[in-house]
Amino acid sequence: MFTFLGFLVWLTFFDKHDFILQHTYRNKLSDLKDEREYYMEQIEKNKAEMQELFTNNSNLEKFAREKYYMKRDNEDVFVFVDENNKLLSASATGISPE
Repeated sequence: MFTFLGFLVWLTFFDKHDFILQHTYRNKLSDLKDEREYYMEQIEKNKAEMQELFTNNSNLEKFAREKYYMKRDNEDVFVFVDENNKLLSASATGISPE
């Protein structure tokens, strides 16, 4: 009985591969598997978006206009930014701050 109890205490706290460490590793492995699944979904989504963009020039133009604020030579583009949204800097958009 004491031998079994001593062995259990040894495996729980003192062994190189103790139960606490094994539990930590299982949790980390689970998190990494979830993260891998998320990134695989993102890769598939991006592949589909790239396929759509490169097969149709009008989609490519729409993407460039919406995402990168590109314009044709004969038009002006106005970008409205909320004061709380600090994602766009004045130098990056070419708009002078007021």
